[in-house]
Amino acid sequence: MNALRTTFLMALLVILFVLVGRVLGGQSGMTIAFILALAMNFFSYWFSDKLILKLYKAQEIQQADAPQLWEIVAHLASRARLPMPKVYIIPSEQPNAFATGRNSKHAAVAVTTGIIKILDWKELEGVIGHELAHIKHNDILTGTIAATIAGAITYLAQMAYWLPIGRSDSRNGNPFVALLLLITAPIAAGLIQMAISRSREFEADAGGATISGNPLALANALRKLEAGARATPMNNATPATAHLFQVSPFSGRHGISNLFSTHPSTVERIRRLEAMAARL
Repeated sequence: MNALRTTFLMALLVILFVLVGRVLGGQSGMTIAFILALAMNFFSYWFSDKLILKLYKAQEIQQADAPQLWEIVAHLASRARLPMPKVYIIPSEQPNAFATGRNSKHAAVAVTTGIIKILDWKELEGVIGHELAHIKHNDILTGTIAATIAGAITYLAQMAYWLPIGRSDSRNGNPFVALLLLITAPIAAGLIQMAISRSREFEADAGGATISGNPLALANALRKLEAGARATPMNNATPATAHLFQVSPFSGRHGISNLFSTHPSTVERIRRLEAMAARL
């Protein structure tokens, strides 16, 4: 059911993108927008992981560089029946982590220097398990494509300031309807992206708790990460990549970035994990 919901939301994003293209350029604009959507998905599939790791200055490590971290990833990957992902460390004091990669055979897990300092090894296992669950569920690719299309919709809407709007192959094109679409489309795209991201976070929490075998350790880790993110901002974090992280890197900020978070409430995530532990 959750996979069907995600597919439906992704289809809505593509339809919204195509509609914006039609408003800007009629039938030909709609066709161009559809081709651009395919091109962006292709680019996201092949290159987004490399760009994201470079953006956050992540450094790949080997077993000798951080033996305990490496062993945790290797052990949990084996439990999850996944190939061993590449392991990266991000030079940031904010405690956080993310996974990236187009599929399980080309995946990477990245943790910040801050997360290694504040979590014990059981809690870190819960965090790594969460990220491996994202990889197993193909959430990374889904989230990246959603973010790419949502960003493109916003960009196209901004282009409307410089282009005549309401143009249509039909004589009945309504410029007011076109203007309304261009105003609401970026908001709708953002809401759809957030809905996709939040639903996948709950699934990754449950999957990560199963992989690590310790829901309460992940719950404790989330408490520490939320507090750490509030206390220590990540200055180079971008809204387009916020959905990747274990907790929102903007938790310590106020305003629009925090109000429209791609992450569900940490309190609710902890509540679900504690309920899961009680059942077990």
